Amino acid sequence: MRRYFIWVFILTATLPVAIGQEFYINSVQASNQRIPSSFNSRDLAPNSSGLKLARTLLGHDVTVKSIFFSPNSKFLVSGGTNNEGVIRIWNPYSGKQLANLGRAHQDSVESLMITSDGKTLVSCGNDNKIDVWNLRKRRLRRILIGHTSNVLSLAISPDNRVLVSGGLDGIRLWDLQQERPLSVLVRFDNLIYSLAISPDGQTLASGDNKGVVKLWNLTSGQLIKQLTAHSDVVTSLVFTPDGTSLISASRDHLIKIWNPDTGILVRTLTGHNNWVNAIALHPDGQTLASGGKDGIKVWNLTNGELKGRLSGPTDWVSALSFSQDGKFLASGEFDQKINIWSY
Repeated sequence: MRRYFIWVFILTATLPVAIGQEFYINSVQASNQRIPSSFNSRDLAPNSSGLKLARTLLGHDVTVKSIFFSPNSKFLVSGGTNNEGVIRIWNPYSGKQLANLGRAHQDSVESLMITSDGKTLVSCGNDNKIDVWNLRKRRLRRILIGHTSNVLSLAISPDNRVLVSGGLDGIRLWDLQQERPLSVLVRFDNLIYSLAISPDGQTLASGDNKGVVKLWNLTSGQLIKQLTAHSDVVTSLVFTPDGTSLISASRDHLIKIWNPDTGILVRTLTGHNNWVNAIALHPDGQTLASGGKDGIKVWNLTNGELKGRLSGPTDWVSALSFSQDGKFLASGEFDQKINIWSY
């Protein structure tokens, strides 16, 4: 007979933090914090990753589709699916909801990114729009129009000058400083689900619905190489901080590590038994988190070994983000929760 363990935690204090100058807080709304109280046998797998569930953020009414930490790691932004269209802003230390951006999109908020200076938030969604926000004033600055179908992924160059958007109608480049279109990189023959830009800002990686990863020269727009990477949708892409590796995840249950210069497959990480919906790389460049229907797995990229499986998610994991200071991992889930994991 399967045993069930019930763990009850009473949180008596929260850790205070100053938000600083990166984001102007106008109104503060408390949110519920909850540690899941029941676990099943899958949660008893060893975990040597060092990450533990710190708190659960409740506020979204739908699946949490997108999450992203601010560069100073002091707040987290999140967006939901379906018709919620709201971007919420959280304090990861206290778990409180700081604010929301109202009806940011008419449908799902598919992707969120914050510029490295912490001043600008960019969001995209199934309403074909890209919104550019002034984070300090919590105000919509510009709507970028050009896509004619769902916009599913965003990438920003390290110098914050170029914004790349990918959707079911291809890839577009934008001047983020002037907030105007630059060019159309590729059109409808590429249904783009994921994007990433190399740390030197020279190479764009795109992942499509057929499992193909393409590497582009971001300056010239020329295709460098094409990788037959997966047998299903490429859901997520990330470069390591030194730019020597590109990591791809897919609905084919696999995570693959590539040499972007040669296009050679270096390693395949196996362990998920269903779609891998998201991956996130720790700032140390050595620790990878991956999430899907079977929860969160944490990997050592040096040797490809599984470091542990995080106990806590009760539903599909749909989004992941590490904080820049390396202290937190945030996971968004199909059951409307955001879990904050800490070292």
